[in-house]
Amino acid sequence: MASLHKLPNCANWMVAFYLPDGRRTMRSTGTSNKRQAQSVASKYVEAARLAAKDRLNEARARKVISDIYAIRALEKLPSDSLADFAEAWLQSKSLELAESSLSEYRNVAEDLLEFFGSRAKLPMDSFTVRDAIAYQAKVAKRVTAATANKRVKIARVLWNSAWRGGLVQDNPFAKIIILKTDRARRRAFTLPELKRILAVCDDDWRGLVLVGLYTGQRLGDLAALTWAQVDLTQGEIHFLTGKTRRDVHIPLAEPLRVYLMARAGVDDPTAPVFPSAVGEGTNTLARRFGDILATAGLRAKRTHAKEKDGRAARRDTSELSFHCLRHTATSLLKNAGVSDVVAREIIGHDSEAVSRQYTHIETGTLRGAVAKMPDVTK
Repeated sequence: MASLHKLPNCANWMVAFYLPDGRRTMRSTGTSNKRQAQSVASKYVEAARLAAKDRLNEARARKVISDIYAIRALEKLPSDSLADFAEAWLQSKSLELAESSLSEYRNVAEDLLEFFGSRAKLPMDSFTVRDAIAYQAKVAKRVTAATANKRVKIARVLWNSAWRGGLVQDNPFAKIIILKTDRARRRAFTLPELKRILAVCDDDWRGLVLVGLYTGQRLGDLAALTWAQVDLTQGEIHFLTGKTRRDVHIPLAEPLRVYLMARAGVDDPTAPVFPSAVGEGTNTLARRFGDILATAGLRAKRTHAKEKDGRAARRDTSELSFHCLRHTATSLLKNAGVSDVVAREIIGHDSEAVSRQYTHIETGTLRGAVAKMPDVTK
């Protein structure tokens, strides 16, 4: 039997009831409304009764807590299942992430739900380090170690949000070891390779390669360029980067200016510079560039038809991709005698250590610097 009490200097009603072991206890109902307090008291008694009969399992306990929350807050307790929390988490991330990054977060969330199957309906705190390791192992069979690490880190962000919200006590994805990666795989393109690439590009891709080479910026940002962001009078490109939200103003190299001048003349400043890239995700564009590299004979054609593995097979990796233009831009600037500070300002590296990672100094650099980056279009 439960009874309500008002203690001195306490605004909320207290409920006195018996615990499953027979001890009398007193708990706050969390409300000053007597009718609500009576409803909360009945829930406490219900939970104690079930526990005394050894029938208070996890699901029933959560139901009692949810009912008490609804009585006090006049709304349902936010669901803490992986499926429901992931959906709410993605909605919150849509307010702070660029579309390209949001797409990656969405892919990881969908991958997690698919991997855990029916268990995705369980509370977030039901998942353990063993589950995190199993997910990492499954992903690592299909993609490179670097990509697997990226997905695990996004899963960490998901569980960390749940931890900040009080839904979990710890983060299982924060306790697993990140896979070793081969950091030396990416490299700069050589000038002959660049000429081979340009030779097999259509007009839009020729422009994307040139602007990637002479600005060192990321594919997603360049694909979204409009003519309003190209100032041919001042000779510069300016835009806000999607990943770092950095406002960049980059002077146009002469080969790039010549290319853009030949394409200029669009009356609508909001028109895209590269129409065929509009609406395509970064991953799709990256695969298209991979096909260009294959056509140029610089990498194998991507296929999922190997042996009997199908689409679940781990893809072959290549040291060459569109991102290598970022390495190439840095290298060409350094080889032309440009200072590290200026190169970092153009490319957008935040630290000297990161800039060194992207730099590939060629053998004759110390004998003198050239006056400008080479014209790869000739």
